[in-house]
Amino acid sequence: MVTIAPDTKDKAEDEVSDFTPLTAAEAKALREKHPSISPWWVVAGQVVVGALVALISWGVTGRQSVGLSAGCGALAVIVPAALFARGVTGQFASVNAGSAVLSFFLWELVKILVTVGILLAAQRLVIGLSWPAMLVGLVVTMKVYWIALAFKRKPEPV
Repeated sequence: MVTIAPDTKDKAEDEVSDFTPLTAAEAKALREKHPSISPWWVVAGQVVVGALVALISWGVTGRQSVGLSAGCGALAVIVPAALFARGVTGQFASVNAGSAVLSFFLWELVKILVTVGILLAAQRLVIGLSWPAMLVGLVVTMKVYWIALAFKRKPEPV
Protein backbone atom coordinates (compact mmCIF):
# COMPACT_ATOMS: atom_id res chain seq x y z
CA MET A 1 0.00 0.00 0.00
CA VAL A 2 1.28 3.43 -1.00
CA THR A 3 0.76 6.35 1.32
CA ILE A 4 1.13 9.98 0.41
CA ALA A 5 2.87 12.30 2.80
CA PRO A 6 0.52 14.95 4.21
CA ASP A 7 2.65 17.84 2.83
CA THR A 8 2.51 16.43 -0.69
CA LYS A 9 -1.25 15.90 -0.54
CA ASP A 10 -1.90 19.50 0.54
CA LYS A 11 0.34 20.91 -2.24
CA ALA A 12 -1.45 18.82 -4.87
CA GLU A 13 -4.84 20.06 -3.68
CA ASP A 14 -3.60 23.69 -3.74
CA GLU A 15 -2.30 23.34 -7.30
CA VAL A 16 -5.58 21.86 -8.52
CA SER A 17 -7.62 24.62 -6.89
CA ASP A 18 -5.54 27.33 -8.66
CA PHE A 19 -6.70 26.09 -12.08
CA THR A 20 -9.66 27.81 -13.67
CA PRO A 21 -10.82 26.81 -17.16
CA LEU A 22 -11.29 29.48 -19.81
CA THR A 23 -14.72 30.46 -20.95
CA ALA A 24 -15.53 30.25 -24.66
CA ALA A 25 -15.10 34.03 -25.00
CA GLU A 26 -11.74 33.99 -23.19
CA ALA A 27 -10.51 31.12 -25.39
CA LYS A 28 -11.59 33.00 -28.53
CA ALA A 29 -9.82 36.16 -27.37
CA LEU A 30 -6.67 34.16 -26.62
CA ARG A 31 -6.72 32.57 -30.10
CA GLU A 32 -7.17 36.00 -31.71
CA LYS A 33 -4.33 37.44 -29.66
CA HIS A 34 -1.97 34.54 -30.52
CA PRO A 35 -2.88 33.44 -34.06
CA SER A 36 -1.40 30.19 -35.36
CA ILE A 37 0.56 29.74 -38.58
CA SER A 38 -1.11 27.78 -41.33
CA PRO A 39 0.91 24.66 -42.15
CA TRP A 40 0.30 25.42 -45.83
CA TRP A 41 2.29 28.65 -45.57
CA VAL A 42 5.18 26.66 -44.15
CA VAL A 43 4.94 24.13 -47.00
CA ALA A 44 4.86 26.96 -49.55
CA GLY A 45 7.97 28.47 -47.94
CA GLN A 46 9.68 25.10 -48.09
CA VAL A 47 8.91 24.80 -51.81
CA VAL A 48 10.47 28.22 -52.48
CA VAL A 49 13.55 27.57 -50.34
CA GLY A 50 14.00 24.04 -51.72
CA ALA A 51 13.88 25.30 -55.32
CA LEU A 52 16.39 28.05 -54.51
CA VAL A 53 18.78 25.61 -52.84
CA ALA A 54 18.61 23.24 -55.81
CA LEU A 55 19.17 26.03 -58.34
CA ILE A 56 21.99 27.60 -56.35
CA SER A 57 23.67 24.21 -55.90
CA TRP A 58 23.46 23.56 -59.63
CA GLY A 59 24.66 27.09 -60.47
CA VAL A 60 27.61 27.09 -58.07
CA THR A 61 28.94 23.65 -59.01
CA GLY A 62 27.82 23.60 -62.63
CA ARG A 63 26.79 19.97 -62.18
CA GLN A 64 23.20 18.97 -62.73
CA SER A 65 23.54 15.96 -60.41
CA VAL A 66 24.39 18.25 -57.49
CA GLY A 67 21.30 20.37 -58.16
CA LEU A 68 19.15 17.25 -58.43
CA SER A 69 20.68 15.91 -55.21
CA ALA A 70 19.84 19.12 -53.34
CA GLY A 71 16.37 19.04 -54.89
CA CYS A 72 15.82 15.47 -53.67
CA GLY A 73 16.86 16.55 -50.19
CA ALA A 74 14.32 19.38 -50.36
CA LEU A 75 11.64 16.99 -51.63
CA ALA A 76 12.36 14.69 -48.69
CA VAL A 77 11.09 17.54 -46.50
CA ILE A 78 8.40 19.11 -48.71
CA VAL A 79 6.39 16.04 -49.71
CA PRO A 80 6.10 14.62 -46.16
CA ALA A 81 5.28 18.09 -44.78
CA ALA A 82 2.48 18.50 -47.34
CA LEU A 83 1.07 15.07 -46.48
CA PHE A 84 1.27 15.90 -42.78
CA ALA A 85 -0.44 19.27 -43.28
CA ARG A 86 -3.21 17.63 -45.27
CA GLY A 87 -3.64 14.93 -42.65
CA VAL A 88 -3.74 17.10 -39.54
CA THR A 89 -6.01 19.73 -41.09
CA GLY A 90 -8.47 17.13 -42.36
CA GLN A 91 -11.95 16.53 -41.06
CA PHE A 92 -11.02 13.42 -39.01
CA ALA A 93 -8.37 15.31 -37.05
CA SER A 94 -10.88 17.89 -35.82
CA VAL A 95 -13.57 15.53 -34.52
CA ASN A 96 -12.30 15.48 -30.94
CA ALA A 97 -9.07 15.67 -28.95
CA GLY A 98 -8.46 11.92 -29.14
CA SER A 99 -8.73 11.79 -32.91
CA ALA A 100 -6.50 14.87 -33.18
CA VAL A 101 -3.76 13.17 -31.18
CA LEU A 102 -4.13 9.93 -33.14
CA SER A 103 -4.06 11.86 -36.42
CA PHE A 104 -0.94 13.75 -35.36
CA PHE A 105 1.00 10.58 -34.53
CA LEU A 106 -0.24 8.73 -37.60
CA TRP A 107 0.78 11.51 -39.98
CA GLU A 108 4.10 11.96 -38.18
CA LEU A 109 4.80 8.27 -38.87
CA VAL A 110 3.81 8.80 -42.51
CA LYS A 111 6.23 11.74 -42.66
CA ILE A 112 9.12 9.61 -41.43
CA LEU A 113 8.37 6.74 -43.80
CA VAL A 114 7.97 9.01 -46.83
CA THR A 115 11.18 10.88 -45.98
CA VAL A 116 13.17 7.66 -45.79
CA GLY A 117 11.51 6.44 -48.99
CA ILE A 118 12.46 9.59 -50.91
CA LEU A 119 16.06 9.44 -49.67
CA LEU A 120 16.36 5.80 -50.72
CA ALA A 121 14.71 6.47 -54.08
CA ALA A 122 17.09 9.35 -54.76
CA GLN A 123 20.01 6.98 -54.34
CA ARG A 124 18.65 4.84 -57.18
CA LEU A 125 17.23 7.56 -59.43
CA VAL A 126 19.90 10.29 -59.43
CA ILE A 127 23.03 9.28 -61.30
CA GLY A 128 26.08 10.66 -59.49
CA LEU A 129 24.09 11.50 -56.35
CA SER A 130 25.90 13.92 -54.05
CA TRP A 131 25.00 13.02 -50.47
CA PRO A 132 26.41 16.28 -49.05
CA ALA A 133 24.27 18.31 -51.49
CA MET A 134 21.23 16.22 -50.66
CA LEU A 135 21.78 16.76 -46.94
CA VAL A 136 22.23 20.51 -47.49
CA GLY A 137 18.93 20.60 -49.40
CA LEU A 138 17.24 18.62 -46.64
CA VAL A 139 18.57 20.70 -43.74
CA VAL A 140 18.10 24.12 -45.33
CA THR A 141 14.54 23.28 -46.38
CA MET A 142 13.81 21.94 -42.90
CA LYS A 143 14.92 25.24 -41.36
CA VAL A 144 11.90 26.95 -42.92
CA TYR A 145 9.99 25.87 -39.79
CA TRP A 146 12.17 28.25 -37.77
CA ILE A 147 11.85 31.02 -40.35
CA ALA A 148 8.06 30.68 -40.17
CA LEU A 149 8.21 31.10 -36.39
CA ALA A 150 10.44 34.17 -36.76
CA PHE A 151 7.96 35.82 -39.13
CA LYS A 152 4.90 34.84 -37.11
CA ARG A 153 2.67 37.75 -36.26
CA LYS A 154 3.61 39.09 -32.85
CA PRO A 155 0.97 38.91 -30.11
CA GLU A 156 -0.92 42.11 -29.49
CA PRO A 157 -0.02 43.98 -26.28
CA VAL A 158 -2.43 43.63 -23.38
